[in-house]
Amino acid sequence: MNANPVLLVIAHGSRDPRHAATVHALVRRVRSLRPGVRVETGFLDFNVPSVRGVLESLAAEGVRDVVALPLLLTRAFHAKSDIPAVLRQAPGGLAVRQAEVLGPSPLLLAGLERRLYEAGLDPADRASTGVVLASAGSSDPEAIAVIAEIAREWRHTGWCAVRPAFASAELPRTEGVVRELRAAGCRRVAVAPYVLAPGRLPDRIARGAAGADVLAGVLGPSPEVAELLLHRYDEATLPHLSAVGA
Repeated sequence: MNANPVLLVIAHGSRDPRHAATVHALVRRVRSLRPGVRVETGFLDFNVPSVRGVLESLAAEGVRDVVALPLLLTRAFHAKSDIPAVLRQAPGGLAVRQAEVLGPSPLLLAGLERRLYEAGLDPADRASTGVVLASAGSSDPEAIAVIAEIAREWRHTGWCAVRPAFASAELPRTEGVVRELRAAGCRRVAVAPYVLAPGRLPDRIARGAAGADVLAGVLGPSPEVAELLLHRYDEATLPHLSAVGA
């Protein structure tokens, strides 16, 4: 049996079939990068297999060590409450460690820039482009503060401006920030969805980007996100790596 802990990627799940398809594409990329690690996928809602079902199957196979990695960009309700509650129901004899959420990380900013350039933004126009960092939104103040801090840090890498927007729970909305950046004198406005997979809220972000010059795709199975998943896995299995960060 493989001596490495199993990596269980925990996704939220969605009625939108694009969500699960994107999650599975990301997991395939992670597997290709680390063939020696078994990678499984579980969903909290809407899709199968469920997290609990995967844990039960692993225990039945004799697996004893699992790293559960939340496919989340911020530490909000799901990471703080939902996922720990599910993991506490893991079968006896199965040691489960919950890894950190993905964000914040320079790798995510690199992934966002990849998507912007893939959508047609010219890197030479960086200094004249205002960016809307459009996240799904959260009722958790810690998560909102993290998004705002990411926008401030990203602004210092050469953009004309970077401002946060939210698709739910918090203001401002994407369309309002697009107008603000125009009024602030940015020659171009680009919207960078800070989301992992398509769905209802990313679609709302896209509608709000109607007045922008560039709308990037979701982060999805980008190389940077796949690399970050493995870094979080390594942090959980080799704790000294957490001092390095990603």
